[in-house]
Amino acid sequence: MANKKLFEPYKIKDLTLKNRIVMAPMCMYSCENEDGMAGDWHYTHYTSRAVGQVGLIITEATAVTPQGRISPQDLGIWSDEHVEGLSKLVQMMKAHGAATGIQLAHAGRKAVLEGEILAPSAIAFNGDMKTPKEMTDEDIQETIQAFKEGAVRAKKAGFDVIELHGAHGYLINEFLSPLTNKRTDTYGGSPENRYRFLQEIIEAVKEVWDGPLFVRVSARDYHPEGLDVEDYVSMAKWMKEQGVDLIDVSSGAVVPAQIPVYPGYQVKPAEAIKHGADVPTGAVGLITTGIQAEEILQNDRADLIFLARELLRDPYWPRTAAKELRVDIEPPKQYERGWL
Repeated sequence: MANKKLFEPYKIKDLTLKNRIVMAPMCMYSCENEDGMAGDWHYTHYTSRAVGQVGLIITEATAVTPQGRISPQDLGIWSDEHVEGLSKLVQMMKAHGAATGIQLAHAGRKAVLEGEILAPSAIAFNGDMKTPKEMTDEDIQETIQAFKEGAVRAKKAGFDVIELHGAHGYLINEFLSPLTNKRTDTYGGSPENRYRFLQEIIEAVKEVWDGPLFVRVSARDYHPEGLDVEDYVSMAKWMKEQGVDLIDVSSGAVVPAQIPVYPGYQVKPAEAIKHGADVPTGAVGLITTGIQAEEILQNDRADLIFLARELLRDPYWPRTAAKELRVDIEPPKQYERGWL
């Protein structure tokens, strides 16, 4: 093994990842009966990336309530019935040496579902989407409890990592941003109040979960009156104090906006949060080559490399990156003849 950081093990609490390559959560919209159950697509899709030698695989946004789904085809974890399918998925991924994570999520006002949808304030995402109901205190407490129960089920299913979805304009993100949170109670107004919903979710989850805990954030709202990286440096300090182990740094999607996209466009925010809050971060966003990933790690800009679309194109990307970086990695036994 050459001294390439991308293929060095990485330890978080009692979990050691075999390398620093993470499959980022990506919605698959593939539950066949609108019941949130894992099925054949999920088993094939995720297990193939484990065979491909990804170090940590984080499954797609998994809804903690039925109304918290982005679409009717989303994975769910709102009932004990979901545990069996997720447990099978975990076992299949672990059989090939991958660590496993689950992203617990609530879509908030971006849910495209029948019936009532919820948000901190009754503002639609755009002219084509439904106006949400402003959450009552009771709604808020029920949702926090749903995240806690989701964490209990994630533990039962055997996941190694929980990630809370606080990005991309979904419910937690909607509370954090002043563009979407116009509340005048204890959950709105000041930065501390807007953070309170996430704070209470983290507290509730940590009552039942002592494994690695990540939070995904959108570090830029791309709007002059929205949040930017320095705001998230402050919030990342609060998350670190609460025992969050890593911030997965994405950006955008809380309001419609023009986002300038280019290779590594979200690495700078990951770097700023890592050093500004002294907390480990994951970098994501148009990272496509081993050399690019290695640069990010060697220059101490982030601690883990989260790949999304590149792993859709190439389930065996770790092999591709290893060849590029001239690192020998152990192939799956069944593929030795082809991987040499």
